Amino acid sequence: MEIVPLGDSALIIRVVADFARDPEASLNAVLAALRSLEAAAVPGVVELAPAYSTVGVFFDPAVVARAALEQNPGDWLGKRIESVLQARSAKRKKAVKTRVIEIPVCYDREFALDLEDVTRVSGLAAAEVIRRHSKAAYRVSCVGFIAGFPFLSGLPSELATPRRAEPRKQVPGGSVAIGGAQTGIYPRDSPGGWNVIGRTPLRLFDVQLDPPTILQAGDRVHFREISREEFDAFSP
Repeated sequence: MEIVPLGDSALIIRVVADFARDPEASLNAVLAALRSLEAAAVPGVVELAPAYSTVGVFFDPAVVARAALEQNPGDWLGKRIESVLQARSAKRKKAVKTRVIEIPVCYDREFALDLEDVTRVSGLAAAEVIRRHSKAAYRVSCVGFIAGFPFLSGLPSELATPRRAEPRKQVPGGSVAIGGAQTGIYPRDSPGGWNVIGRTPLRLFDVQLDPPTILQAGDRVHFREISREEFDAFSP
């Protein structure tokens, strides 16, 4: 484990060194560290942000300085974090609980803007690309880029497709896309360079909800292929 500063009000905890070597175990380790820090409620910590192999710790410098008393605030916070995570390591580790979320996806040609590019790269027919993409088991590695955008691991390797050479200025919200070895979902209209192959009628981000994102790091995701008629008739 390594803890390094990120500006003057955040720290990065590097939980694992190599995410790609074992993505499942790496994500479980990151989530376990996240849960331990959430439970510890360290004074001054205002937000925890999990990523592939790290947890970002964002804090209020004034609150941390008061809690640290005569100590250096950054050093004090780093030691508190180390203490929390070491205490967890000394205990019997519990399995990380995960949710299973089903996402309906319509692969209609109108929505599948880049399906032909994926078929060209994979050498598979369009119907086979859709079948393999919709039947795979995915897991949310992290949420970012824009609010609510899930980066999903588990894409079949034969469907991996390089990002577009020229990103679109606007990708429709709900678009399901492939970027390299991952798949993801654009929660709202935004620029983007991933290969769009479908669209979900679900609204992935809503500020009126708590939490505002449907998907969170660690969730397991299954796509359910739906027809254009089901998409048009969908009511969240």
